[in-house]
Amino acid sequence: MYVSVRDRPGADPAGERGSRLPRVGATVVLLGVVSLLTDVSSEMVAAVLPVYLTAELGLGVLAYGLVDGLYQGASALVRILGGYLGDRSDRPKWVATAGYALSAASRLAMLPAHGLGAVTAVVTADRLGKGLRTAPRDALIADASDPRTLGRSFGVHRTLDTIGAAAGPLVAFSLLWFLPGAYSAVFVASFAFAVLGVAVMVLFVPDRRRRPTAALPVRRVLRELTGPRLRRPLIAAGVLGLFTIGDGFVYLSLQDRDQFAASYFPLLFVGTNVAYLALAIPLGRLADRVGRSRVFVGGHLALLVAYLVAAAPLGGLGVTATALVLLGTFYAATDGVLAALVSRRVTSDARGSGIAAAQTVVVIARFAGALAFGSLWQLLGRQAALCLLAGLLMTGVVMAAWLLSGQHRPDPVAVPGVDAAAEDQR
Repeated sequence: MYVSVRDRPGADPAGERGSRLPRVGATVVLLGVVSLLTDVSSEMVAAVLPVYLTAELGLGVLAYGLVDGLYQGASALVRILGGYLGDRSDRPKWVATAGYALSAASRLAMLPAHGLGAVTAVVTADRLGKGLRTAPRDALIADASDPRTLGRSFGVHRTLDTIGAAAGPLVAFSLLWFLPGAYSAVFVASFAFAVLGVAVMVLFVPDRRRRPTAALPVRRVLRELTGPRLRRPLIAAGVLGLFTIGDGFVYLSLQDRDQFAASYFPLLFVGTNVAYLALAIPLGRLADRVGRSRVFVGGHLALLVAYLVAAAPLGGLGVTATALVLLGTFYAATDGVLAALVSRRVTSDARGSGIAAAQTVVVIARFAGALAFGSLWQLLGRQAALCLLAGLLMTGVVMAAWLLSGQHRPDPVAVPGVDAAAEDQR
């Protein structure tokens, strides 16, 4: 079973003219379906969370900054653990399944959560599940993909993932449209989609074994994570992550400026995800051709412009749509591209740990950035805080471009079955 995601006729990359690149395999597609169902679930909750906390529960923007920071950063506590457990046990499927199950259970736990402490605990549990599953899942994608088309494979996965992310807010919007204020219905429906995702993971995703040898020692993993191949990409990702805030802040800024009804708030998530859906595969293919680090840094330029658009004094549908498209471009250029970039800089038996290290750096940096931005909003106001953040992000982009200069050609990594010299030519 394969899904054909081929290049256009006559568009073969250099060195591949006259031959066809491998198709995207069934494992990638099945993991995409799992992510699709899980993202319907998670984005239903994420789409209503800013309004639920500020309007329904009466919490302020600073409190939302705390919750958003946890939403961004709590998964950092277990990302490396999840990657390492998947590598050491050589059972990444089951480590990822445990993470999906934990997130599913947290959906029901939202029903009795009505205070800041309770909501914080539930969001933390959900994000711990995400942290546990992400690196083993991405390692499965990398293992099931040809090295030449890693960006495209991650683009296909993120496309399916984003279909769910776009559908989730629509489901939440529909429920709140017909049942105003019925947030409990949103949480129950979210749980049902999460359970379906776990079922597909358990029943259909193959349990790929990568290493017939002994368990992976901690010392070996630490050597991989602190080695020269990963050092600059990790620093660059951390610097950029520090000036990246959650989408909820951008959406709250758009709502504050344009004063549209709270019931339309989930549709902002849909706009971003539609743009992400349209661009994930094209930007993944572009990253395979021109360099993953270049596309990764370029995505943050799109984010910078999104901040400026959200801070602009003039509103309206066109301005709002522009901000959403820019956010979608940012995610399409960075999410799967970072995993593809890092996965070729570690050996195959430590791949999950390497991906987890990059993701951990990013989420810790974003956690700090979310907390700081919540305070800036309180002190300076919406517009000034976003403009200041855009200026800081520009500095981060310059630093990251310098750190990754000359890094667009993947380092030759000793990976079984991969010709390192050929890999270095891309």
